[in-house]
Amino acid sequence: MAGASVSRVTDITHDLKDILQRYLRKERDALLASLDGLDERQVRWPLTPTGTNLLGIVKHTASVSLGYFGETFGRDHGQAIPWFEEDAEVNDDMWATADETREQIVALYQASAREADATIAALELESPGRVPWWGPDKADVTLGRIMVHMIAETAHHAGHADIVRELLIGSATSDPNLPEWTAERWAAYRSELEQIAEAAGRG
Repeated sequence: MAGASVSRVTDITHDLKDILQRYLRKERDALLASLDGLDERQVRWPLTPTGTNLLGIVKHTASVSLGYFGETFGRDHGQAIPWFEEDAEVNDDMWATADETREQIVALYQASAREADATIAALELESPGRVPWWGPDKADVTLGRIMVHMIAETAHHAGHADIVRELLIGSATSDPNLPEWTAERWAAYRSELEQIAEAAGRG
């Protein structure tokens, strides 16, 4: 009887691991898709006061994923990340230099995904790791916690990317939750929201 209980717990744990990995892959794919159909200027163009840009988001997400699924678990991902060195400029991971090509950033992103998947395959959800940059009181983690963290991190940035893309070309990536309206219908919808906001602002 005890053996059967252990087996059920093991099955549930493996199911949860598979579910978490599916969510992580879905968000990774969504973020990378934000570059589709855009030219070199568009993927680099900053669209917020803090310089948020699509290629920078991809570069940043790839970089942190390598750290969380590599260094955290004592695994060598084999990728050079000079923008995370102590002498690097602040925010160097959030934009691509003139010497960094789109292809290089995408290749880094894909390499980070392979490293994450390899770490997930090699470890159990309860496998211990350590995130030194989280501070001594939070540094000790498990693979499960890191998977949840990276799902949240990637989804967070995929949302940023959707907004940036929409500002660039007037439409977001394919989202089944968005109505299939014409440009004119969207313009009317936005105008309606502006009128409501104006009325609310007048009190």
